[in-house]
Amino acid sequence: MSTTTVNITAAQVKELREKTNAPMMDCKQALVESKGDMEGAVIILRKKGVATAAKKAARVTSEGSVASYIHAGGKIGVLVEVNCESDFVARTDDFKDLVHDIAMHIAASDPKFVRKEDVTPEAYEKEKDIYRAQAAQTGKPAPVIEKIVEGKMAKFYEEVCLYEQPFIKDQTITVHQLIATAIGRLAENISVKRFARFKVGDVGETVAVSKVSEQAAG
Repeated sequence: MSTTTVNITAAQVKELREKTNAPMMDCKQALVESKGDMEGAVIILRKKGVATAAKKAARVTSEGSVASYIHAGGKIGVLVEVNCESDFVARTDDFKDLVHDIAMHIAASDPKFVRKEDVTPEAYEKEKDIYRAQAAQTGKPAPVIEKIVEGKMAKFYEEVCLYEQPFIKDQTITVHQLIATAIGRLAENISVKRFARFKVGDVGETVAVSKVSEQAAG
């Protein structure tokens, strides 16, 4: 069994690959950079995925897949469209697993928008007014109140925007970071275009379409 100068074993590479699904050589390189620290290597791979995602963000995503997820004994159902650049990637198990995980996350976390940019001005101002009224009751000076409101709005995005939510299967990353990691692995731009979530007994359903992916695809 071959080792590197920092004694990275094949077993360590295999373990990191199972954790991240990153290519073997990327896993080996990340372990070398982290001097064998597994969690450090995971962070290195995530950062690499985010950097790759930023470079590919402007590339058109005209292929992809629509997936469904039914949860809680048929009480909650989700349809989601996730786009990529090629039909080849859309047919890979890696991409299909990503789409399934996103659909499952939507079922569990009930986001109302895809990204921060998709939050309507009406929804933004309504929430901001509520937070400002709450903060005003503390009697603090206006600049302090505005700081409080800013903090509340950041939390608001995390609660209602799919990309900002902590991923249901790994709370240490956001859905955005999950997608960025997949972009790093698959070497294509990937984006959530739209989703719909239905729950038995609820009046109305959540339907969200990303303006960002519409612009990229257009």
